[in-house]
Amino acid sequence: MKHLFVTGMMAATLVFGTPALAKDVALNLSNEYSAVSIHGVGDARFAEAVKSATNGSVDIVVHYGGALGYKSADHFDAVGEGALAIADTYSGALGGIDPLFLISSLPFLATTVEEARTLYEVSKADIEKVFADNDQILLYASPWPPSGLWARDPMNNLAALSGVKIRTFDKNSTEALSEAGAAAIRLSWGDVVPSISTGAIEAVLTTAETGAGASFWEYFDTFTEIYGYSMPLNYVHMNKDVFDSLTKDQQDAILSAAEKTSDANWSAIPSRLKETYAQLKTNNVDVVTSDDETYRAELQAAGKVAIDSWLAATGDRGQALLDAFYKASSH
Repeated sequence: MKHLFVTGMMAATLVFGTPALAKDVALNLSNEYSAVSIHGVGDARFAEAVKSATNGSVDIVVHYGGALGYKSADHFDAVGEGALAIADTYSGALGGIDPLFLISSLPFLATTVEEARTLYEVSKADIEKVFADNDQILLYASPWPPSGLWARDPMNNLAALSGVKIRTFDKNSTEALSEAGAAAIRLSWGDVVPSISTGAIEAVLTTAETGAGASFWEYFDTFTEIYGYSMPLNYVHMNKDVFDSLTKDQQDAILSAAEKTSDANWSAIPSRLKETYAQLKTNNVDVVTSDDETYRAELQAAGKVAIDSWLAATGDRGQALLDAFYKASSH
């Protein structure tokens, strides 16, 4: 079977060549995270579903760990320009493209799977429009488990955060943790482990599972839950010209596989958390849960600074989405 790999100038061949070229095609999908992450597993599931539904005529080749040289922050332009056919991208890395992408990581707004999905549903049309305006289509979105703090010691009070060099993952988390007194340092995932090794950071804001995937127990003894801080999304998006060059059956197969993968990823959160916490226990990592209402209130106050900043950036559009979320989730 002859395949055409879509990357760089090769994407233009699909766009401007004859429709027959679309009958057998291999599409590169870039993911900054590991194959064992919830999104890495989802990508593999998506690729297999597409291959099966198209009898092998569409082969999605997933590249994990930034293997193609792209970080999440690079994906939007790379897909829009056709250098990549598809990417699985952490939403917070796209905040510079449009602050709307930061909605899923607003601190302490959506703290459960149900709330996170409601927040996505009310913002979905707006997110799709941003992609469409940049020659891309949004295939699906799915969440990370709740973020917490990896560190050597428990981070279960405001004094424990004071002056600590904590890795943050986007504008929202940087503003919130800075307001809480930490020395927040924003880093993409690929830069985290080297920064831990050199002492550039002393703690990491991320999920339990991403830390487990990177064997954080080699550096840290605790993972502190912080009241369901947020459940940020990853977006899987595709170059519109490449999608349009496929046959109708191939397009339908991709969209169907995307919907099924999204549902599976959302449903997987509880079991992923259970498996991750078991893994942490095996590796002698203490999971710390605070029930200190004062600490909760202090963190939420710090988080409100980030929410207010986001509203200032998004204006009426952002307020309308939050209003829709509050109404739909009975906040």
